Amino acid sequence: MKNLLIAFIMLMLYGCSKEIPPISTSPIESIPGYIKYTILKGQHYCDKSTIKSFSKSQLNFKVKFDSSAIYESVITENQYDINKLHGFSEGINHHQNSARIGWSWNKKALRLYAYVYSDSTRIMKEITTVPIGPEISCSIGISGSRYVFSINEATLGIERKIKGAPIAGYWLYPYFGGDEVAPHDVSIYILESE
Repeated sequence: MKNLLIAFIMLMLYGCSKEIPPISTSPIESIPGYIKYTILKGQHYCDKSTIKSFSKSQLNFKVKFDSSAIYESVITENQYDINKLHGFSEGINHHQNSARIGWSWNKKALRLYAYVYSDSTRIMKEITTVPIGPEISCSIGISGSRYVFSINEATLGIERKIKGAPIAGYWLYPYFGGDEVAPHDVSIYILESE
């Protein structure tokens, strides 16, 4: 009876914990309309990162992660480094003014972040956790003095120190790190939308 009571209490405590999105381990081969970006083992940059100008006030895209987004850093504290998913610069230096969505695998969940440089000050804030496998809707917009990030139903605003209309810059593509390089090939699937 005592063991049954302990098992019941453990089940109740487990049931009260925050739910972590499920993990799909099925490989994604190709998805119509999506571009597959691969960050090769030992690299920071993805295989498709051509210079392309960006002059809109909104970036909308959908993304799918597969199980290659699960990784373990060599140095424990680097597990909290934020990898970059997608975004844009304002001007010619993305370390001065830019807005990106970042990602990391930590605490057994895929976490997405707002990752901003505003007048050379880096600002990073977690937006939400997302599942591996399903399509995720993302947007980054400029609204006056704020960058507005949306991931599915979650929204977050970050200060933008530039005044006025968006400044033409360039697209920013998937990047691994932080301090460490990709521990294995990482594939990210992005579908641009209007």
